[in-house]
Amino acid sequence: MTDTPGWASPGSAPSSEGREPGASGPAEPADRPGPTGPAPQPGTDAQAPGGKWSKEQPPPGQWSAPTGAPSPHQAPPPPPPGPGWGTQQPGGPGPGGYGGGYGGPPAGYGGYGTPGGYPAWGGGWGGPPPAAKPGVIPLRPLGVGEILDGAVSTMRTYWRTVLGIALAVAAITDTCLVLVQGFFLNDALAGTRLDSRTATPDDLYRALRESMIGTGIVTVISAAAVIVATALLTTITSRAVLGKPVSAGEAWREARPQIPRLAGLLILLGLITIGVVVVGALPGLLVLISGGSDAGGAALFSLGILGGVVVAVWLAIRFYLAAPALMLERQSVTKSMSRSAKLVRGSWWRVLGIQLLAWLIANIVSAIVTIPFALVGAAVSGDGMDNFLGTTGEPVSWAFLIIRGIGSLVGTTLTLPISAGVTVLLYIDLRIRREALDLELARAAGVQGYGPGPVPGS
Repeated sequence: MTDTPGWASPGSAPSSEGREPGASGPAEPADRPGPTGPAPQPGTDAQAPGGKWSKEQPPPGQWSAPTGAPSPHQAPPPPPPGPGWGTQQPGGPGPGGYGGGYGGPPAGYGGYGTPGGYPAWGGGWGGPPPAAKPGVIPLRPLGVGEILDGAVSTMRTYWRTVLGIALAVAAITDTCLVLVQGFFLNDALAGTRLDSRTATPDDLYRALRESMIGTGIVTVISAAAVIVATALLTTITSRAVLGKPVSAGEAWREARPQIPRLAGLLILLGLITIGVVVVGALPGLLVLISGGSDAGGAALFSLGILGGVVVAVWLAIRFYLAAPALMLERQSVTKSMSRSAKLVRGSWWRVLGIQLLAWLIANIVSAIVTIPFALVGAAVSGDGMDNFLGTTGEPVSWAFLIIRGIGSLVGTTLTLPISAGVTVLLYIDLRIRREALDLELARAAGVQGYGPGPVPGS
């Protein structure tokens, strides 16, 4: 053994020059002159003046580091690690002589603590950081409440733009409805005694024709207004997610190229829905026309309509996200329908539930606003509750129509942004869940060091 001071890790690899295997101290230079003298006798433990070691040395890696003072030419040992798994705890060593806790390496290593004194796992770790929220929603998968809150927050944050668009659409729609009701339907009811036994088939045909013309006019105008409103509100909501303001003019310039495609999409979806119901009712209708069993034909007709409605609802939910896909991804009509089907796959019931909840909330708000106006109109016009409920078949006064129309205008202005916002945010939520859209949204919003947060229960 040598008494040369030094420090080395247990089992360290020896140098190839200047020392024998198993030596722990620093090697001497090969060209260092040493005193000459006789070689030591075999079997002796003493070191000769020439710096030679005894031939009998312990095998490498089986002896501990010397306990003497460290050499000035060697690096000092690393500082003790911070608290962590395997560090010595009060109360003595852990199993096998290691540190307390979960055990660790032999003494001198300080367990599994992190180097440099940094906090270890389990000590002060508060979970993942919260998700970034540059706009109205956090950039992570959303819960149902967050989708509804995001739609309301969009309307509250950008109320001038959102309510301005909704008010314009509601004004056009409700004005047309009042005019059609006052001119077409009232005239049809006034010229036809539908509740009289003397009514002829011509009277019924005339009333039906006038009603269909008026309903068709209102439907076309309302559809056009809803298409424009959907395009604009979709653009505004997508900007609100990023926290970027947008005016009505900017939204119009951005959405205008897609409006013809959006109109084609909504018309196609309407035709599909009507066609499915007609196809379902067609067998029973043919049985009734051919003079078959009335009971069997009626039962087949009813079952066909029921089956057609079920299939139509399934298709409506499947293609529910086609409109935002068309607007935000600049897709064609067929591609947007395919994208909606892909996003809704596996989440059909969730989409249905959220849509029904949004529809229920919108109708409750609309009823709370419109019913008082309708009651005031019935009281002012003197038409009474029968005309308010529409059970008499008599023409209604202009005062009732106008006052009720004002209530409908207010209700539509408040509920249309919520319905459109829920659709867009549901589309964004499903893309975040399936395609990690939150990363792209974070980059678009300029979020630095973005990391997704925890997923809420939904």
